[in-house]
Amino acid sequence: MSVYKVARRYAEASYGLAEEQKLGERFAADLAVIQDAIKSSREFVAFLKSPIISRDRKRAVLSELFKTKLSGFTFNFLNLLVEKGREELVGDIAEEFFKLRDDRQGLVTLDVRSAVGMDQDQQKMIVKRFESLTGKKVRAAFSIERELKGGFVARIGDTVYDGSLLRQLELLRERFAEGVASN
Repeated sequence: MSVYKVARRYAEASYGLAEEQKLGERFAADLAVIQDAIKSSREFVAFLKSPIISRDRKRAVLSELFKTKLSGFTFNFLNLLVEKGREELVGDIAEEFFKLRDDRQGLVTLDVRSAVGMDQDQQKMIVKRFESLTGKKVRAAFSIERELKGGFVARIGDTVYDGSLLRQLELLRERFAEGVASN
């Protein structure tokens, strides 16, 4: 079975159980703590993936690192992953959990890169436009990418909306080329 499918199944099971026990938000916060540890430490990732380190040693180290930072529910979940030999998937499981939660809450993440900074009114206008386009609540992140020269590029999941000056010039060039070719 693929890593994605395994991670998705664990995410679905943990989401359902956390919601059932009214621990959804706490579990999400705990998964964010674990994701931060994964993103900030290659050694931690290597530790999770190592087949040489025993399960008992992994449980002891995870206890040392997270026992006081995580809820009992999340800590038990980590121990279950170690027991099943799936601890290296905890980052993938967390990612799938957040996708699942956002999907069930009707949320999408919008990443907007623009050539220059946008003021609050412009940001609100873009968010409203994408909320009407998707029919979902939008969580937006804005950043500046000077290489765009003008306009912006927005991304939701795998879909890219390119309103950059570079793209507009490309389209114009294609239209001129088509016009010249047809004459």
